[in-house]
Amino acid sequence: MALRKIPIRRAGNRHNLFMGGDRELVMFGGLLAAVLVFAAQDWLAFFLGVCMWFALLWMLRKMGKSDPLMRPAYLRNRRYKPFYPPRATPFRENSISQGKQY
Repeated sequence: MALRKIPIRRAGNRHNLFMGGDRELVMFGGLLAAVLVFAAQDWLAFFLGVCMWFALLWMLRKMGKSDPLMRPAYLRNRRYKPFYPPRATPFRENSISQGKQY
């Protein structure tokens, strides 16, 4: 009896992106730009906030296009960094005492 193939559609398996970038980072960047504009209430702050918003959106879209899961992978890397062993190369020659640990 042959196995049945069930196709996985793209519409049900998409990443959580907003405006082309990571959802949380895009919303947080928009919030920062809006706070800068409305808190300062100056033309210079307005232009700086608009430029910051478009630059941030461009950067986050590039990041979302290259790897949609870059932010969670980076945060997981930061969380597990103290647990990474210092023998990450396959060319390391362990001593006999190190081999007995395992």
